[in-house]
Amino acid sequence: MPSFEQSLKKLEAIVDKLEKGDLPLEESLKLFEEGVALSSTCKQELEEAEGKVDQLIKQRDGSLKREPFPPME
Repeated sequence: MPSFEQSLKKLEAIVDKLEKGDLPLEESLKLFEEGVALSSTCKQELEEAEGKVDQLIKQRDGSLKREPFPPME
């Protein structure tokens, strides 16, 4: 299974090819389908990573408390 970075790089290459607009329709559809799958995979990996990220909050007594990282809006 490719890494997140490899998937993202492949997705960027697909977007570049599709933006040029000089591909036959069948090849464009194939690339689009691959891009959608890569996008979904990258999104899932990002959501999993986001769930693992914690922040440490310093309490008044000097101790540290873990809290979920606030979601991005």
